[in-house]
Amino acid sequence: MNPFINLGIRHDIVNAISELGFENPTPIQEQSIPVLLTGSNDFVGLAQTGTGKTAAFGLPLLELLDFEENYPQALVLCPTRELCLQITNDIKNYSKKMGNVNVVAVYGGASISDQLRQIKRGVQIVVATPGRMLDIINRKAIDFTQVKFVVLDEADEMLNMGFQEDIDSILSTTPDTKKTWLFSATMPTEVRRIAKKYMNEPFELTMGTKNTGNANIEHEYYIVRARDKYAAFKRIVDFNPDIFGIVFCRTKIETQDIAEALLKDGYNADSLHGDLSQQQRDKVMKRYRDRSLQLLIATDVAARGIDVNDVTHVINYSLPDEVENYTHRSGRTARAGKTGVSISIINAKELGKIRQIERGLGKKFVKAEIPTGFDVCEKQLFSIVHKVHNVTVNDEQIEQYLPRIMEEFKDMTKEDFIKRFASIEFNRFLDYYKNAPDLNAPLEEGRRFERDGERAPRGEGAGKSEYTRLFINLGSVDEFNRGDLLGYICNQSKISGRTVGKIDVKGVYSFFEVPHADVEKVMGGFKEAEFKGRPVRIEVSGEGSSERREGGGGGYQRREGGYNRERSGGGERREGGYRGSNGGERNGSAGGGFRDFSGKRREDRGERKRRF
Repeated sequence: MNPFINLGIRHDIVNAISELGFENPTPIQEQSIPVLLTGSNDFVGLAQTGTGKTAAFGLPLLELLDFEENYPQALVLCPTRELCLQITNDIKNYSKKMGNVNVVAVYGGASISDQLRQIKRGVQIVVATPGRMLDIINRKAIDFTQVKFVVLDEADEMLNMGFQEDIDSILSTTPDTKKTWLFSATMPTEVRRIAKKYMNEPFELTMGTKNTGNANIEHEYYIVRARDKYAAFKRIVDFNPDIFGIVFCRTKIETQDIAEALLKDGYNADSLHGDLSQQQRDKVMKRYRDRSLQLLIATDVAARGIDVNDVTHVINYSLPDEVENYTHRSGRTARAGKTGVSISIINAKELGKIRQIERGLGKKFVKAEIPTGFDVCEKQLFSIVHKVHNVTVNDEQIEQYLPRIMEEFKDMTKEDFIKRFASIEFNRFLDYYKNAPDLNAPLEEGRRFERDGERAPRGEGAGKSEYTRLFINLGSVDEFNRGDLLGYICNQSKISGRTVGKIDVKGVYSFFEVPHADVEKVMGGFKEAEFKGRPVRIEVSGEGSSERREGGGGGYQRREGGYNRERSGGGERREGGYRGSNGGERNGSAGGGFRDFSGKRREDRGERKRRF
């Protein structure tokens, strides 16, 4: 007997999920389903991605709703189009042996008229992203006054992406008598606040310790010089011949550049980011699910909600800005009880961030060494050997060709044949990695920045850095997030976005890193720059005391002979505006969308363009 029967799920649903391979409930399913089946509690469930949260709320919904009635009874809100489609398909699969179950996916990037037609025909469960759902509500095309259950899935991600106002507006159209079920991988204060606002004494269920990572994931980091990062990345990929991975970058530009470079180098790779149309995204994801792609290069926002089986590796080509984002990234692997590896490629200055993530996850990272050229060749050789040993032979089909094959190889010994066959692929790596250099950053370089997770003292290790940290008197109160600021810097100074290092957006000022060689170019680009009538100031961080000047939007203006303190726009300014906690990636588009900086946003970025 399938154990789901014992949880209170009826036979036709259990039969359907048995065909899908559901043999035993996951811990979150085992503990949440009996509670949710009562239908009498608000609920908060904290569990990592890949632990089966969709079934944890989807199966109880199928038990509790009246499918003889054809009006919206349940609303599921989630952050991304991919997750919206995944949840919709999962619920349809769970209910395939039931009758009259109508589930509609509502998301941006697809025809709204088609979605409106589906709603008009009748629906009991609506799965939606907040932006498109609010559009449909504003058209008065749906009635939520009889909704019994609202599910907030990946609640932390919806808040990170700036959907708080949309969620408020949507929930205001639902009755006070509804039950709210909130599921999240992490529990930051914002999620705690939303639970308090919308729920009445909710039942709370935490699987593991709050904000910790999946125990089945191994975490590794490699320390390399900035100039060797791409070469090191390729070597790690080559050292794992059977890799099926997701590679995370910070910006859309970096994502596209890495994917194009991999394609030129002969890898099966493609990019996924917010500038792609829905049709393009679907095409990329179909290739990845079919394993036509070995590597998916993605931004945080674009990859949220992706549920692909058997992802072996997550590679952080660039570290995220928040521990919560790392948790979501690494959660793309080791799903449904399987194991996986999360790899971070860092420079020595980022060791402090690794320690910070370790503390947040409660798990120690392993410092690994970039494999040598010899190591890679050896690994590839034995990968070929294992494939030959394990290949399935179709005797019936190959029989007709055997005489000609035997004739071709008749003058070879067994040893000669094996050597030649193995060398077909092995020689390619042997040639490529001949005289391959050591790509590991010197150990002493890493130690200089190792202060038990603290930032290295100013100036320590500075000789090793290839970047200069610059101050700019624009920040979140000017409605900048990291993606916006990256676009502004690149447009103003005519440098490539790929060369820009870390961007740190504060309240009324920000910091960003550029290569030493680009400093004068950036300074020149901002020489006469103004933003909304206010002079824009750029200076080298540490030359002066700009880090202490949070008020007035002032700064230091570079002049011949040094820096001259100039105050502009007096008065104290509070930190406010956008939260910008996700590397500048919001509203369904990686990087948050560049603005034209005339005070208006370009309306060609992401699902939520109407709000800007």
